[in-house]
Amino acid sequence: MGHVYGTDSVDGLQDLADLPPVDTKRWVSRRKAKVVAAVRSGLLSLNDACRRYNLSVDEFLSWQRMVDRHGVPGLRATRIQHYRQADDDTDCDVALPVAAESGSGGGS
Repeated sequence: MGHVYGTDSVDGLQDLADLPPVDTKRWVSRRKAKVVAAVRSGLLSLNDACRRYNLSVDEFLSWQRMVDRHGVPGLRATRIQHYRQADDDTDCDVALPVAAESGSGGGS
């Protein structure tokens, strides 16, 4: 799946000095987007980002998913619940394949 919005508004990310401080406590959407962009560009590995910022892989992946679906504004803490609820509603609309009947095929 391609990027819906991407992280184009996170310009100027060239080296580790452009990233948020290691001791960041307040994660605003732009800081989260910079970390996502750094991992995507290869500037930082996923494991290094998680270690550097004391993040779980799931937390980082949720940031990445929100950027893909809603752009940088999707990372705003005040909107996360709204976006996640909308995503959950659409995920439930996916049709699941029906299991094949056990009598068909070459069984004994």
